Amino acid sequence: MAKVDFKQLLDAGVHFGHLKRKWNPKMAPYIFEEQNGIHIIDLHKTMIKLDEANAAIKQIAKSGRQILFVATKKQAKDIVEQKVKETGMPYITERWSGGMLTNFRTVRKAIKKMKAIDAMEKDGTFDKISKRERLQIRRERIKLERNLGSIVDMRRVPSALFVVDVSKENIAVAEAKKLGIPIFAMVDTNSDPSIDFPIPSNDDASKSISVIMEAVTQAVKEGLELRNAERKDVKKENTDKPEQKKTRARKK
Repeated sequence: MAKVDFKQLLDAGVHFGHLKRKWNPKMAPYIFEEQNGIHIIDLHKTMIKLDEANAAIKQIAKSGRQILFVATKKQAKDIVEQKVKETGMPYITERWSGGMLTNFRTVRKAIKKMKAIDAMEKDGTFDKISKRERLQIRRERIKLERNLGSIVDMRRVPSALFVVDVSKENIAVAEAKKLGIPIFAMVDTNSDPSIDFPIPSNDDASKSISVIMEAVTQAVKEGLELRNAERKDVKKENTDKPEQKKTRARKK
């Protein structure tokens, strides 16, 4: 599994927390010291927690299950979209719609509606309606795409949630907790680390987000590669078995 060393984290500013007066006392175990009124995160603990999170993420990907990534804050959304898109995992970077997990049936209905509009364009239905109706439907399609485009192929509630900034994405975190979905997250000194896999880190700086997301998505890729390799081995084994039976039959 790809490792992130101490210097990479330091250079990316992963250790910079928030002002002391804004801290969450539950983050005390992950704080190294205070400098000029700012809390400094203990990067040794960041490395340990990142390794723990990546090991679990790798196993989830290997098992063929999905991890939903959530990052709607300005400095994180483009980074998350770019890196997660390479893995094929679903992600939300525009807006978290309340009930996206706890009321997943409604989300599936919205996805079906988006696909129905796509079908209308292909089967010629658009040619039979007025220009004004076409414009309204296309606007609705753009809105659905913006909010749900990346989760179109998510047929069931994800097996895990990865969040950048648990305070910003508090609704998503609350829904995941309610359903018992494991939560992985970058957690800054102003946030509550009471989740399954907290990664103490600066969740405001783009460089910090980028280095953590690179390590996390690499773990996903490694898990997927292991899954593909195992499936190929099983397929090869099943292909070889008939040949072995034929050989035995000839000997008899």
